[in-house]
Amino acid sequence: MRKIGLAFGFVIVIACSVVIAQENAEQGPYKVLKTEKVGGEGGFDYVYADSEGRRLYVPRMGPSKRISIFDLDSLQPVGEIPNTGAHGVAVDPSSHHGFASSKPVAMWDTDTMKMIKTIDVQGNPDGIFLDRYKDRVYVLSHVAPNVTVINAKDGSVVGTIDLAGAPEQGVGDGKGHLYIDVEDKNNVAVVDAKAMRVTAHYDLADNKAPAGLAFDPKNRILFVECRNPAVSVVLSARDGKIIKTLPIGTGVDGAGFMPQTNEAFSSQGDGTLTLIKENGPADIKIEQTVNTMPSAKTMTIDSKTQHVFLIAAEFGPAPAVAPGERRRRGPMAPGSFTILEVGK
Repeated sequence: MRKIGLAFGFVIVIACSVVIAQENAEQGPYKVLKTEKVGGEGGFDYVYADSEGRRLYVPRMGPSKRISIFDLDSLQPVGEIPNTGAHGVAVDPSSHHGFASSKPVAMWDTDTMKMIKTIDVQGNPDGIFLDRYKDRVYVLSHVAPNVTVINAKDGSVVGTIDLAGAPEQGVGDGKGHLYIDVEDKNNVAVVDAKAMRVTAHYDLADNKAPAGLAFDPKNRILFVECRNPAVSVVLSARDGKIIKTLPIGTGVDGAGFMPQTNEAFSSQGDGTLTLIKENGPADIKIEQTVNTMPSAKTMTIDSKTQHVFLIAAEFGPAPAVAPGERRRRGPMAPGSFTILEVGK
């Protein structure tokens, strides 16, 4: 009886802890403002907001590979780039050119949503980002070449960069410095954009599998979101010194920084969005955890409205796996693909 009583008490403690955690998650200025179930078949990875062009890009993978395009204000569909299987998108607001991390890389006119051309690249394109220094697009690959550099104005390949590892997410300061987290080496590569070469690797100590990266260019602070353990490693971009680590949710795969509010965001597959408030280089702390939707592991920020957008879907039970096999996710529920909008 005593064992039963202890077990029962333990269950009560766990239940209370869950309730408290849920209450804390909802305390704060942010909440889910809109949940738009847009449906459509196919897998998904990164989501991208073109704040100036007011478009939201969602690559969909599978047999019906395409890039679905939505109005960023209404979340209604406005077009698509067909026959393009990609993981991510980047847009150059100067030339109005869009690029997808497909193979070959797709390039289109963002005004007409018509394809301009495809660009042959090596490796296996995954992540992608634009840096305003010389208006270049950086296509990331887990196999060599790790980075392919493309001129956003004409789509020409400028060169490649060796990171000595598998990159996940990258950011630039617009002044010739790039930072790219290297997932399998547990570090952040510092890149001279002009010379297109690595100048340093910032080690993450015991924090492994960095999968998201946010950057405060004013104070030169990096927020490196890791999966093992689930923490945000706050680094000085000047010298790589670890300022502090903060807990986040599990299954992170995206991050971003909002300079207007000095807030870093990380999105997790467990259905949470972590907000980190930077009041100063010595005053950085968790501000809020917003409950989003399971599988909403990637995010993007609309700098105009200061809203965060995430994508997710509902999944059925995972199939049984034999010992030693990697666990797989269950099938996506038809019509369940969803866009979430988070803001104050």
